[in-house]
Amino acid sequence: MYHFPFRIDGTAGQARATTLSLLRGEVKTPLFMPVGTQGAVRAVSPLHLEQTGAQIVLANTYHLSQRPGAELVAKHGGLHGFMKVEAPILTDSGGFQVFSLEKTVDEDGVHFRYEVDGKPTFLSPERSMELQEQLGSDIAMAFDECLAFGTDRAYTEEAMARTHRWEARSKAAHTRPDQSLFGIVQGGFWPDLRKASAEAVAEIGFDGYAIGGLSVGEGHQKMIEVIEATTPHMPTDRPRYLMGVGRPLDLVEAVARGVDMFDCVIQTRHARSGVMYTTPGRIRITDRRFRNDMYAPDTACDCYTCKNFTRAYLHHLFRVGEILGATLASIHNIHWTQAFMGKMRQSILDGTFEEFRAQVHQAYPEGAPSDPEGVLTSDADSPSPPNRPRQQDARPRKQDARARPPKPARKKR
Repeated sequence: MYHFPFRIDGTAGQARATTLSLLRGEVKTPLFMPVGTQGAVRAVSPLHLEQTGAQIVLANTYHLSQRPGAELVAKHGGLHGFMKVEAPILTDSGGFQVFSLEKTVDEDGVHFRYEVDGKPTFLSPERSMELQEQLGSDIAMAFDECLAFGTDRAYTEEAMARTHRWEARSKAAHTRPDQSLFGIVQGGFWPDLRKASAEAVAEIGFDGYAIGGLSVGEGHQKMIEVIEATTPHMPTDRPRYLMGVGRPLDLVEAVARGVDMFDCVIQTRHARSGVMYTTPGRIRITDRRFRNDMYAPDTACDCYTCKNFTRAYLHHLFRVGEILGATLASIHNIHWTQAFMGKMRQSILDGTFEEFRAQVHQAYPEGAPSDPEGVLTSDADSPSPPNRPRQQDARPRKQDARARPPKPARKKR
């Protein structure tokens, strides 16, 4: 296990600006990791991904172990050779992906069927470590049991204790010296359980510590309450990672409570439906008002998309169903979020974090729609849900003559 150097560069209250010295270079926090579930960040080439400034990329152990298989990835020299990504890569343990499936959980691990082909599958701490070592990520995650929002306290206590045993087994099974290992804090939505879990996982000892079991439908305020009950009990000399969170407001409020690292799919998933993040707030590029708009999507952004294309062009691409629209919007959203995190870091160092925080609340207030078209968010960019009808413009259109039912034939006199 590679115990990387870690330093705190500055603070603003509980907010931290830190540096992780990984084998593939230094990374600065607060940081956001785009998600490449199947070994690729959806619709974004490695070349453009590098240009977004992404410091770490997340890949998914569960999906990659099924297709194409960790052994094949290992033949490419691991995920870096497979994906052609130079940046550090973090792999999740697979625990989150199986929590929503029909499964059998026991002390050994989790038995379930792969949702694509029904293949019987088993994941345990030892198997998860074996897979992640074959994938060759820079940071691996301990195997845990993630619970759905609303799980009762009795089962939460049972699952939390089992997770602690699984994490100890994960550490014992982890043998790759060039790969770091993070532990995961669970405990549901009870402050005393979160405290107990944070202390238990810290006692096992890891290179970093994640807050798991959130972004499962609990809402912003409940999530903040759990973070407040957790971070004070986590080690201060190691990075803290909040799994599956990516909305601007959630990011700044979690950083304000001492979190350093994040990942989420909404930047790319929202992009595929035409939703783009900008400095003044979020926009939907498919709206009619952008049809003839000659400005860049965000005039304050210097990403590849904003430097070269207009809102009118992106509007056109989405209206005609051209896949390039999703690519350009995804490049922008990832780049914008990287810049957002960089500005947040600088505000911590400059002593202007509270001003930055207030600006985020103004541009991305709580209560604004967080999930366009009902697209669910999670910590893995799973296959997109079935196609939904394209959002209609506010002004009603004339019915397409081709869609009208045929007129009844006239009776002959």
